[in-house]
Amino acid sequence: VQLQAFGGGLVQPGGSLRLSCAASGFTFSTYDMAWFRQAPGKVREFVASINWSGGSTNYAGNVKGRFTISRDNAKNTVSLQMINLKPEDTAVYYCAARVSTVETIFPSSKADYWGQGTQVTVSS
Repeated sequence: VQLQAFGGGLVQPGGSLRLSCAASGFTFSTYDMAWFRQAPGKVREFVASINWSGGSTNYAGNVKGRFTISRDNAKNTVSLQMINLKPEDTAVYYCAARVSTVETIFPSSKADYWGQGTQVTVSS
């Protein structure tokens, strides 16, 4: 099983980035996917999730309206489009997978697989 996250980098406040996560080694279309992030000295926090079909999404309040999660089951990828980035969005971003459930909430403790993380730095 592998989750390979990429697309991070340095961006100025107000800028945009698109993160992607490529999955392999499991049946991607039967898993809910999520993005989490962890800033230095802070606990890992939920950012966004999407159910197996892409028909249901959920966002943390502090990114709602700025971030959009999507998936392509044909390509086994999940993406996070981020706009209007703020310095407080600086963190390592991780993708995660869990066997699909009816639960809307995706706690980090319920993840079956984790990616290695990609750094996002928002700074002028």
